[in-house]
Amino acid sequence: MSAHDHADGHLPHEPEKATLEGRNKVLGFWLFLGAETVLFGTLFSAFLALRHNTGDGPTSQELFELPMVFAATMILLFSSLMSVFAVQAMHKNKVKPMLGWLLVTILLGLGFLGLEVYEFLTYIDEGHKMPTSAFSSSFYTLVGFHGAHVAFGILWIGLLILQVLKKGLTVVTAPKIYVSAIYWHFIDVVWVFIFTVVYLMGKVG
Repeated sequence: MSAHDHADGHLPHEPEKATLEGRNKVLGFWLFLGAETVLFGTLFSAFLALRHNTGDGPTSQELFELPMVFAATMILLFSSLMSVFAVQAMHKNKVKPMLGWLLVTILLGLGFLGLEVYEFLTYIDEGHKMPTSAFSSSFYTLVGFHGAHVAFGILWIGLLILQVLKKGLTVVTAPKIYVSAIYWHFIDVVWVFIFTVVYLMGKVG
């Protein structure tokens, strides 16, 4: 089935799987996320090995403010729910609601990044800089790498919104929306692990 077999507004229930190309995109993206999982696993391992090497810098118990991190976590979890709503709207061929949910996802992602930047600046003021210790280096590498993924996701979804506005929801654009939602769920799951391993374990020592 070609990408031109369905006109905009007359798509199947799951347009991301309507063509072989679309199904291959979804499968290929899952393989990509497998590689990303290995990469994040390596960063987690490095952090766990170095988290007690604080040198002359502050410890995690002295630094971390769990209420702010918890607020950021709730924002990211809520944004993931918004992307679920976007995919549900896509499956019902409701383009405007889909775009609306995607826009809310972006705004919540920006809110999360804003809190993370504020958090980093606060830590720097308290002497927790990248070269301060092995702990600080591994912390900024892991958490910053995740933040870069969030920023990329925001840019990606934003570009997809523009593409749908220009070309409509088709069996070509639908798989892109679908895999972007999978990506967003992935970085959400990674953050749950960061919240648990870095912040909760760090606060209790």
